[in-house]
Amino acid sequence: MYEIFYWPTPNGKKVTILLEECGVEYKITPVNIQKGDQFNKDFLKKNPNHRMPVMVDHKPKGGGAPFSVFESGAMMMYIAEKEGKFWPQEMRAKYEVIQWVMWQMANQGPKLGECGHFRRLGDREGNQSYAVNRFTDEANRLYGVLNNRLADRSWLAGNEYTIADMICYPWTVNHKGQGQDIEEFRYVKRWAEAIAKRPAVVKGMAVGADLSTDVTKLPPEEQARIRKLLYNQRAIPVA
Repeated sequence: MYEIFYWPTPNGKKVTILLEECGVEYKITPVNIQKGDQFNKDFLKKNPNHRMPVMVDHKPKGGGAPFSVFESGAMMMYIAEKEGKFWPQEMRAKYEVIQWVMWQMANQGPKLGECGHFRRLGDREGNQSYAVNRFTDEANRLYGVLNNRLADRSWLAGNEYTIADMICYPWTVNHKGQGQDIEEFRYVKRWAEAIAKRPAVVKGMAVGADLSTDVTKLPPEEQARIRKLLYNQRAIPVA
């Protein structure tokens, strides 16, 4: 059984989508990032980078002790390889998928995350217009990369739906919050609509919906505490 240390963010939803698509048993253990659960000692043993999600496979292939994996891309490759689904292992097809998984981890996730961050921040910490413009334009460029890729194929890695599609999809759901008009990217829109209709994706995206908190409805002092916790992190000293 897979245990997923989870909070309902795009990075968490990537993994639950795959688990639902595979139809395997899994357990969600909430990691409330707004309360600082990601800094608990037990969690840091699983992920020294103090980020969710983290996966523990309690029945790893070949037996033995439970096996822990952090970084959502690594988790998805582990699950897909173990279950033998959504990640072809023939060399050329395999690396078609890997390059898009790496693209998502290195480009789409970080840049769209920063875009959303600065657009939400407004002028609370001074004029953010440079950062807003910088990351909104970069988000637009990345949507263009997806759009060009999907112009002549159904899925990112070719004609087969894979973990490459699953890992990228959750970050496109909030295109409006990233300052993007999805109508500008007709092929991304077609691709996203096709993914959104998949029953397993509907289930995977809904995981943890009862855990979410609308931060904008919290008192100002609580909003400030959460911002400080999430956005003003510095190095954890060696114990």
